[in-house]
Amino acid sequence: MYDVVIVGFGPTGGTLANLLALNGFSILVLEKEKSFYPLPRAVHFDDEIMRVFETIGITNTFLKHTIINKGTKFVDKKNRVILDWPRPREITENGWYPSYRFNQPDLERELRKKLKSYKKVEIRQSSNVKKIINKKNEVGIVFEDINSKKIFNIKSKYLIGCDGANSITRSQMKTKMNNLGFTQKWAVIDLILTREKKNLPDRTIQYSNPARPATYCRNVGKRRRWEFAIKKTEKIETILSDKYIWNFLKPWLKKNEAKMERKTIYTFQSALAKSWKKGRIFLAGDAAHLMPPFMGQGMCAGIRDVSNLAWKISHCIKNEHNDKLLNTYQSERSSNVKEYIETTMRMGEFVNAVGKSPITSNISADSKGRKSMKSIKPRLGHGLGDLKDKFRGKIFPQFIIKKNKKLDEKFSLKPALIISDEIKNISSKIKLIKSKNIKNLELFFKEHNCKAVIVRPDRFILSSCTSVKNFNSYLNKNLSLLA
Repeated sequence: MYDVVIVGFGPTGGTLANLLALNGFSILVLEKEKSFYPLPRAVHFDDEIMRVFETIGITNTFLKHTIINKGTKFVDKKNRVILDWPRPREITENGWYPSYRFNQPDLERELRKKLKSYKKVEIRQSSNVKKIINKKNEVGIVFEDINSKKIFNIKSKYLIGCDGANSITRSQMKTKMNNLGFTQKWAVIDLILTREKKNLPDRTIQYSNPARPATYCRNVGKRRRWEFAIKKTEKIETILSDKYIWNFLKPWLKKNEAKMERKTIYTFQSALAKSWKKGRIFLAGDAAHLMPPFMGQGMCAGIRDVSNLAWKISHCIKNEHNDKLLNTYQSERSSNVKEYIETTMRMGEFVNAVGKSPITSNISADSKGRKSMKSIKPRLGHGLGDLKDKFRGKIFPQFIIKKNKKLDEKFSLKPALIISDEIKNISSKIKLIKSKNIKNLELFFKEHNCKAVIVRPDRFILSSCTSVKNFNSYLNKNLSLLA
């Protein structure tokens, strides 16, 4: 009997395993592939995700494999800028830069290296899940060792399918994907420069051209990526031929200036699973939702999923199974990820030069009519806490404690009650943090007319209190949400 079985060992599964391992649980990770996949896939993550990596404890070693992303420009067929999406080189309220570029294999190596330090984590590659049986108090799993053909029957308190778009877990749950309306085939070409190319842009460029929508990505080190839409009349074998690809790249590169690392075809889709939970079985990442890559939020969404789910499952293992708490996973995450998907879809329409509505409401123009866009930060959907609370479901800033330690270091496994100096003589069943020990926190309370907040382990605000007089009743009410 394991505490948790995770199906799938990509960034979503690897992050989940690390978050759960912090609690000392027994974890089994099942991965169908026989070995580590060494080629690039995801290339972007943001400041929220870096806070999750900080919780896991990989930022010190992983940072050297990243670069700060400068943002995205949208240009028309005459190469004129029609929209700018800058990502300022400034530390955000999350304590990190707003946007990073990376190479997925580097992240997966760091996640796996960290997991080796936990004695109760078991990883089985070449393991093909055959059957998942949902029971009242446990989950039964039947899997095959692909090499030996041996069949294993195991049990777990919980199972999470992080097994991608073709999820066996989702299939076993008998839940379907709702198509949200964007489906388009694109070629993805990853290259490594063999010589310096100063003429290549130092940021992402979206080529909004109905004749050939395309994307250029400035990635880590000498890595560069081009993506372009495929017309329905074009043959895949033609598109993937070296001759065709180098001809497409002619405006930017000569054949002797880079080596091709990967060429593939993706079907960019937008979809949401109807159900993310069945008893003690859950879906996360691409198993639960799919989005086109124009915002670079696909992997980020999966990591947000497991950050939300990990602390709730941990609470249930430590205390007792709480279906009401676990049911808030889908309700909180699905509306959040849907907003990212719908924004990404509008961005895709913009890149295809067919969009008729603004990508987001965060677009403004300067005195010369130049348009720029700000990133979205959707709140969590309904779940824990009161939707009327203006702070509930928003991420809590990363404050600095004395001696330059970060607030996140104070709470990674349990919720925390953070109070203003105005509240005295308080004893709490959860971790208590007083504002006098934290730089600028009292200023935060004054600016937001707030006296206390309860912050969840995933850094989102559970609730806030605006009155010292009502504090005790506020505390009793909100502690019951976690009971």
